[in-house]
Amino acid sequence: MDEADRDAIAEAVRRAELRTAGEIVVVIDRAASSYRNVAVVLALALALFVPWPLLSLTAISAQRIFMTQLFSAALLLGSLLWYGRGGRFVPGFVKRRRAHEAALREFTARGLTRTKGRTGVLLYVALQERYAEIIADTGIDGLVDQETWRAIIEPLIAAAREDRLTEGLIAAVDEVGAVLAQHVPPVPGDVDELQNKVILL
Repeated sequence: MDEADRDAIAEAVRRAELRTAGEIVVVIDRAASSYRNVAVVLALALALFVPWPLLSLTAISAQRIFMTQLFSAALLLGSLLWYGRGGRFVPGFVKRRRAHEAALREFTARGLTRTKGRTGVLLYVALQERYAEIIADTGIDGLVDQETWRAIIEPLIAAAREDRLTEGLIAAVDEVGAVLAQHVPPVPGDVDELQNKVILL
């Protein structure tokens, strides 16, 4: 995503916020987690099985078996960290949970809980996990059902899969703006409380 794409999304946020008292923040995360701990646990678990055939089939000393196990653990760890980068061994439900946790952290970190009227909405995308989520603050959350947000997220994920992330985000921002305009229309003296720029992590 180049600067022109980011500017186009920021402009979509600015236009959407003209119709509402709500605030929209777009965060694009390259990866919600590195998943290194998964490779470490898997390598150590596999290394536990190394001594058993050596103990039962050979007369190697315990010290040599222990050294073989250590070497195997190191080799497995290096291999799994390289081959498993990007969470290749991680189940989908774990990736989704990590991405959801990252979205919640970003929601707080970006000041969305401090807006006037608690009308902040986060549009979060985790590229590696192929995950997107909309999180709304308390001033909006009770007014909009999750099915409405899901209907916005599904086309966004489809667009991202087709390498049309910018187009998908602009459409999603427009739809979020329409939802906010319906529930929290602009009020006199309303100011833009948060920056409209796209946040890349």
